[in-house]
Amino acid sequence: MASPQLLRFNPTGAINPQYGLQEHDLAALTPALERARHEMLQEDSRLYQSTTLPPEKDPLDHGFFEMPERLLKEQSELRAIDQATRLLKEKVDRVVVLGIGGSYMGAKALLDACCKPYFNELSRDERKNNPRIYFEGNNIDNDASQGLLRLLQSGPKTDKPEGRWGIVVISKSGETIETAVAFRQYLAALTTACGGDLAKAAQLVIPVTGKTGRLAKLSQEIGCTQTFPVPDGVGGRFSVLSAVGLVPAALMGLNIERLLQGAADMNEHFRTAPPEKNVVLQYVGATHLLETRRGANIRVLCVWSKALESAGLWYDQLLAESLGKRHMGATPLTTVNTRDLHSRAQQHQEGKRDKVFTNVIVDKWSEPALAVGHSKFDQDKLNQLQTKTLPDLMTAAIQGTNEAYAEDGRPTMDLHLPATDEHSLGQFFQMLMIATVVEGRLLGINPYGQPGVQKYKANMKRILGME
Repeated sequence: MASPQLLRFNPTGAINPQYGLQEHDLAALTPALERARHEMLQEDSRLYQSTTLPPEKDPLDHGFFEMPERLLKEQSELRAIDQATRLLKEKVDRVVVLGIGGSYMGAKALLDACCKPYFNELSRDERKNNPRIYFEGNNIDNDASQGLLRLLQSGPKTDKPEGRWGIVVISKSGETIETAVAFRQYLAALTTACGGDLAKAAQLVIPVTGKTGRLAKLSQEIGCTQTFPVPDGVGGRFSVLSAVGLVPAALMGLNIERLLQGAADMNEHFRTAPPEKNVVLQYVGATHLLETRRGANIRVLCVWSKALESAGLWYDQLLAESLGKRHMGATPLTTVNTRDLHSRAQQHQEGKRDKVFTNVIVDKWSEPALAVGHSKFDQDKLNQLQTKTLPDLMTAAIQGTNEAYAEDGRPTMDLHLPATDEHSLGQFFQMLMIATVVEGRLLGINPYGQPGVQKYKANMKRILGME
């Protein structure tokens, strides 16, 4: 069996002295990139455990970096996740994942990328007995929540899995109001569906939370039999490869060891590859220089697959919340092509020169290539393309768009994912998390913590009269 491929990064479309970078620009940044890499590896070696943490590094939530290797080596948590999710899948046909921000965005990215299209519409057999997955607790939208509750309550009245549903609730503290309110409401609905038996309902709930806090206490009080940890030293937006993402992924039927192995392989590449071949350092160097030298402070992640839209939105949060501090930090934007070429391409082609475009390209589609086909009705003049496939058309669209942007002096770069599978997504997540931390070091910004987010929460609680 061939070894899984590593994702590839090509900055060629941004190498141009008129509007982009020159090779010597990247070379000149190499010492700074090496220092940032060295510092991150020192952090991972627990350099600061025995010393006083400098104020500018507090918090130092770098635990995400070594987590894939640790989980793969220890195996105990992976076995527990497998056992708990297998039991829940035997009992239910629908699962609601309650969480917000990093507590759900990675799981949604995995569902969209690694599961079959229209997963929830497939039969239970086609889903291989894996439950339908829904996401709530990520907003306080009355109509959306009512609609999902109505859907859950309208299922067949039977004790078979097809008539039952469960909950995965994810919150480190249990204090985030969107998720906490949703859990109260959905737990009440689940208890009603279980004939008013809270103990029975609790068997259908898997909490993922901190060792202490409101959700931990509540989970114990209602009698949840299996709880998984949000690990210490791992911030929410860096938590996708912990139980936060692994529990939902296991419920989807995904291979969570392959997901972690992809991340571990990216770690090894980051540690050992020289700067000129290191996809993390090359990506950071190119985007950082385009922002600081060319004013490209809007980073457009152009995903050339609908399956990757949620992965792009996951990165939007990661970049914005990590580096949007002290009046610095690029603004992230995800587009799905070719769809968004018909809404945003005009501005991208002829608007302000404040953007860099990173194409996320899938090298191997999961479904067989679909040909345009022949028709006796050729008023659309497509018979000339009858042997072409949708992947052929997508390749032409990518090339044509890159050529158009180059002609108008717009920097583009290509990030190639081998496939939309667990190993590739593990690489993708880990690469961009590492890259965000490295760039924070270049900017002198602590990429961990999110002090700005706390302000709206405090104001909201004050307005509601909460303690």
